Amino acid sequence: MSESGRSLSFTVDADENGSTVGDILRRRGVSRRLTVKLKRAENGITLNGEHIRTVDTVRSGDIISLLLRDEKTLEANGSLCAPVVYEDDDVVIFDKPVNMPVHPSAKHRGDTLGNLFAAEYPGLTFRPINRLDRDTSGLCAVAKNAHAANLLCGNINKVYYAAVCGEMTGGGIIDAPIARERDSIVKRVVRPDGQPAVTEYAVIKSSGKYTLLRVILHTGRTHQIRVHFSHMGFPLAGDDLYGGSREDISAQALHCGELSFELHGRAVRAESPIREDIMRLFVTNL
Repeated sequence: MSESGRSLSFTVDADENGSTVGDILRRRGVSRRLTVKLKRAENGITLNGEHIRTVDTVRSGDIISLLLRDEKTLEANGSLCAPVVYEDDDVVIFDKPVNMPVHPSAKHRGDTLGNLFAAEYPGLTFRPINRLDRDTSGLCAVAKNAHAANLLCGNINKVYYAAVCGEMTGGGIIDAPIARERDSIVKRVVRPDGQPAVTEYAVIKSSGKYTLLRVILHTGRTHQIRVHFSHMGFPLAGDDLYGGSREDISAQALHCGELSFELHGRAVRAESPIREDIMRLFVTNL
């Protein structure tokens, strides 16, 4: 990453000979919005190092280059801590702790993952790909440029680990629509007029009092895991918003433990161990 921006290049394939620059960028997953922005920027789109228009045609072997610049940043806070578990020129994956929001809000101006990112990567726009609740810990991927964000949106595989109150057996799929609760701006509820929501789960272990689950989301609704298991009668431990007990844990027992995706031909996989306070729920003396 240079101070002027991230440079990304594509080589024109033989079957693309005679195509326009615009056609090739669309095939490579460059969004229309980003293309328009690059067209307006100096050296935003070049062909073999020279200025090129998106309507111009290219030949096999030509090299199209994009210069990806960022303009917006958040207030930096370098005193925060969230370990980096993976990083390349396009993405960084943080291991976010409990009690750290991802985005700034009215009540959290400077203590978020976005503020940490601004300190670690000055000049870059904060573009989180998967967003975790403040008290959900674990892996959070952040794109370093608009093109990577566009390619990764909806294309990351995530595995969560959750401890629920009560004893569950086996596994299955919860298919229940989720809507905002009518009297709340925060809380969600299962309701027929909600948006489709599908959660897959498998039991890892149970203490009788709590059950540890491996969870995969097939949709990405707000509070989906928390709402679905509360609806099933097994709220997350520590999640008092949805009926979970805080007797043995002070934060919701939900952790994003695995992330995987492909970007520019490379496969990426990251892992984070389940939090100690979650695993302590399965010590026999509880």
